[in-house]
Amino acid sequence: MEEHPNATLARKWMKAMEDDNYEAMNDAMADDVEWHMIGAPEPVRGKAAMMQSMGSLGDYEFSGNVHDVVANDDHTIALVETTVTRGGKTITYRTAEIMHIRDGKVTARWAFSDDTEAINRFFA
Repeated sequence: MEEHPNATLARKWMKAMEDDNYEAMNDAMADDVEWHMIGAPEPVRGKAAMMQSMGSLGDYEFSGNVHDVVANDDHTIALVETTVTRGGKTITYRTAEIMHIRDGKVTARWAFSDDTEAINRFFA
């Protein structure tokens, strides 16, 4: 059975993030994307603001393992395990990445983790 195009897009976006391929990440997002960061009270709004916030992640080394992606025409959910290293410290956490995708672009994203507090401490 062929994978839904939204699942393919989600996999490509996560691979681009792992590879620090900001051009591919940018191409996958709608101009008015609404990006809900783990632990942040308000979402980042707009592709330009999102890409600016991602620029601060350049000091981190990401590697991910996508366990599964389930998608239809309205919703995409990816189950992901991510390991991040910076300055000799490492964290591994699991997330459910929930995305709305329209016309081949991510229009909104939420992530729910197994340990939001630990993630916030690591990235502080």
